[in-house]
Amino acid sequence: MKMQYHIEGGNFSAAGRASSEVKKTLKQFNISPVVVRRIAVALYEAEVNVVAHAWRGTMSVELTPEDIHVVVEDEGPGIEDIDKAMEEGYSTASEAVRQMGFGAGMGLPNIRKNCDEMHLSSTPGRGTRIEIKVYFNAF
Repeated sequence: MKMQYHIEGGNFSAAGRASSEVKKTLKQFNISPVVVRRIAVALYEAEVNVVAHAWRGTMSVELTPEDIHVVVEDEGPGIEDIDKAMEEGYSTASEAVRQMGFGAGMGLPNIRKNCDEMHLSSTPGRGTRIEIKVYFNAF
């Protein structure tokens, strides 16, 4: 099963819609609540990163009986230093984004903690791509 969602940069009122839809779908397939929670956290963080940092993006989701594979791609400023961005607490979020309660620098570390595989690539000035995979029977 494949699903695709469009994410609008800067639209915090819509942040979380795509990840909520995926979560709802997973529950319908009776996926373990522990696994659903991990996936929901990872996808929400990825979605908010697009909203907070990029102009626009997409979340492409593929469900198989064994796993969920998600690719989130955005058009935006990209990440200058991926190693630095992976550090807990490091953030390039604007002051306005921080005042809304986002941009604490936990997004990428939370994604890494809640998935089984994560691949992050970015081209400064163009955008970022993150691939996330979670196995349903990992526990």
